[in-house]
Amino acid sequence: MRRGVARYGLRVIALTYLGLLLAFPVGYVLYETFAPGVDEVWASVTTPAAISAFWLTVTVALIAVPINTVLGVLAALSLVRGRLGRSRFKPVFEAILDLPFAISPVVVGLALILVYGKTGWFGDELADAGIQIIFSLPGMVIATVFVCLPFVAREVIPVLREVGDDQEQAAATLGATRWQSFRRITLPSIRWGVAYGIVLSTARAVGEFGAVSVVSGKISGETETLPLLVEKRYQNFDLAGAYAASALLAVIALGTLLAMTLINPRKDH
Repeated sequence: MRRGVARYGLRVIALTYLGLLLAFPVGYVLYETFAPGVDEVWASVTTPAAISAFWLTVTVALIAVPINTVLGVLAALSLVRGRLGRSRFKPVFEAILDLPFAISPVVVGLALILVYGKTGWFGDELADAGIQIIFSLPGMVIATVFVCLPFVAREVIPVLREVGDDQEQAAATLGATRWQSFRRITLPSIRWGVAYGIVLSTARAVGEFGAVSVVSGKISGETETLPLLVEKRYQNFDLAGAYAASALLAVIALGTLLAMTLINPRKDH
């Protein structure tokens, strides 16, 4: 009897905690978004600034996520299958892989300015070549790639360790090349882990604020993503516009959550 009461009490506490921290704030934002009416919301999300911010957010994600996918798979293979995984410096490289989890995105943005800015390490060389990294799309992509780097690797590493390399060794004895083994054996076995990592990377790329805020310059219509648009509208006391842009981000987040829910069982299987 007491165990049942305790279990029920823990569930109530957990649901209340989640409701106060997640459900209620998101629900309130959606309520405030549609309180003025659907026409007002539509007008807020179809302004030139909002449309530009939406497509820039999508563009950054479409460039950064594939790069992260390739780098994440390579990092996972190096740490599990390669010599790096047998090196005594393996913990160091794993720590480096997790740096984006530990370092503030704002610090990442400042570091990129120090390296690629006009007065940075490569500023003169980039200026002579006519290449602009900071306050433009390339800098935003680099910042997003850095902050999203661990997601794919951290989803693929446990899968690689679980499946082992017996099939790959058998294929090698039969004359298969490394590329053939990867394409026909390794990739099919890690595909759901890769897919789950892609979903997580996409969610982070779309919602990234700190690093992108520093390197973008927040130029309206040029380097302003949806999270930056929300912040600008809020700072300008345009609460209705900020709520509308937030609702658009929430829709993208819900789509990501749905994808994660569908992929996770297959990844575990």
